[in-house]
Amino acid sequence: MKQLIKISFGKRHYIILYAFSIIASLLFTFAGQLEMFSLGVITKKGPDFFELFAPIKADLLTPNGEVSKKQLAERFKQIDKTNSGVITQEEAEDFIAAHGKAGLVNKGVSYINRLIPIETHVSYLIGALVFVALFKATSLFAYRFGTKLLAIRVSQDLRQRYFDHLQSLPMSFYQQHNIGSLSSRAVTDATMIADGINSMLINYLQTPFAVITTFSLCFFISWQLSLAVFFGFPLLILPIIFLAKRIKRISKQIQKRQESLASVLVEFLSGIQTVKIFAMEDFSLKKYHEHNDQMADLERRSARYDLAARPVLHTIGIFCLVTALLFGLYGLQLPLHEVLFYCGLLTTVYEPIKKFAEENARIQRGVVASERMSEVLSLKSQYDDRDQKKEIKEFHSCIEFDNVSFSYEAEQVLSNVSFRVHKGEKVAIVGPTGAGKSTIVHLLSRLYDPQEGTIRIDDQPIARYSVKSLRDFFAFVPQKPFLFFDTVNENISFGRAFSQEQIEKAAKTAHASEFIEKLPSGYNTLLAEAGKSLSGGQQQRLAIARAFVKDAPILVMDEATSSLDATSEDYIKKTLREVKGSITQIIIAHRLSTIEDADRIIYIDKGRKIAEGTKEELLVSCPPFEKMWSLLHFKKELYV
Repeated sequence: MKQLIKISFGKRHYIILYAFSIIASLLFTFAGQLEMFSLGVITKKGPDFFELFAPIKADLLTPNGEVSKKQLAERFKQIDKTNSGVITQEEAEDFIAAHGKAGLVNKGVSYINRLIPIETHVSYLIGALVFVALFKATSLFAYRFGTKLLAIRVSQDLRQRYFDHLQSLPMSFYQQHNIGSLSSRAVTDATMIADGINSMLINYLQTPFAVITTFSLCFFISWQLSLAVFFGFPLLILPIIFLAKRIKRISKQIQKRQESLASVLVEFLSGIQTVKIFAMEDFSLKKYHEHNDQMADLERRSARYDLAARPVLHTIGIFCLVTALLFGLYGLQLPLHEVLFYCGLLTTVYEPIKKFAEENARIQRGVVASERMSEVLSLKSQYDDRDQKKEIKEFHSCIEFDNVSFSYEAEQVLSNVSFRVHKGEKVAIVGPTGAGKSTIVHLLSRLYDPQEGTIRIDDQPIARYSVKSLRDFFAFVPQKPFLFFDTVNENISFGRAFSQEQIEKAAKTAHASEFIEKLPSGYNTLLAEAGKSLSGGQQQRLAIARAFVKDAPILVMDEATSSLDATSEDYIKKTLREVKGSITQIIIAHRLSTIEDADRIIYIDKGRKIAEGTKEELLVSCPPFEKMWSLLHFKKELYV
């Protein structure tokens, strides 16, 4: 609950919306009470005979169902003060107000009649009723609009805050959580939190106000009747407490199951090609069916508790209303219009109380959602650039790995790796799969930080630079390029303000222009999701163009030509030879054909640097490299 309250008052503009919603809800509650008063006014037809002519005891009229002829004559004289021989309704009501049990409706009507004669002029009464109806409609709209607007603002801000924070978390976080879980928290949980805050506003502000003010009016009408009804309150509270605990527990289970269900669906959609190739639709269907059944079972249990609340509370409420009606009419002998007004007030109290359980269920779901979202929001960012204001702008001498070691969980990935890459050099990093080559790139761009050792650029540890300026310093081409659901232009520029000329130049350098110009709208062609409308080689050439347009001083290519055909690969090799010396190149490759002209080659195996030198030096000093090189030429001979 603390998390939900903290989120609900997280921003200053929420307070304004809260104030508006609270004022509107209070006016709506008052409008409901005024509506019940109107019902009492309509049903009021003047004093009852026995009420008017009953004996007076202790300045109160006490109807007992019997009036003698003598009592009738004496009372007639008391009421007819002008001796006109006629009693008007106004005189009778004045006498009741002075000596009888002047109820709240009578006093209210008497006060209103001084301002507007609603009892003698029907048009005024109709006008007053129309005013009450419009007042309630307006306050209801204002209240619902205010709470809805508050929910929209909270949900919007939470989604934005959540996404902003996600971008600052380390890569290890994404390896521990699946996409379905994270996306569910961004959308579903934010909505549940907003709904929970709305329900909290109703249950802890509007409902208490309605109960306190309405019961005050009820006690004013009849304290005896109110005490009798008040004993029914524990019967309303106990089911709410009982149901709230179970709803919260099931809500946690439902939200976890929703994550699993979303993950299975995302997994299926991501791997649809593999599923179809292996004809494993039945396997996927069975897996989804199991999770879906478990989800439905939890939803059924939740529905039982959700839907049980209102019938139980409705039964108790009706019992209290019937008790109030019978006891008020026959036990306390209250006028019908006062009893109807009293029962009408009770309905305005019992309705929010009956809804209390339903709103409380939303609050419990909001509490669970806020706890889940806070699990992510409470995680510290990997880097805080407020303390790293130094920006890297120029590259002067070299990049240095100094005894760098890195492990992920219990697995040692790199161990005491040291090497240098001088400005303008083309350095290749090779080795078998899983040797740790890509990890070197990840450490260089600070996707991870090493546990031991230091990485320097121009003799300065990279931890001293802001992460943004550091990553802007590199042009990175990954092994598996990711393309967005956007135009070719936007995929190459990637949110930066490059001119069309720069984009097209980069595309030509990457040998992507030849297929881009054949697309329906050229550079303005909208690509399919994840670039599915392009071949693997075309996707990779767009990723290379994205790196070239950046014009960074250091180019890093992680198996970037693995999906290219021989002709495209030859084009890229030619391009890299042309820029050799003008930019620093770090090339990670399995296909050694792309690194034949490298200035130096670093051979990595099992997280350790085995050898370093030129191609000729490694062919002599590094047997594993010599073996890889021999296999390359053997494949070439077979191809020829």
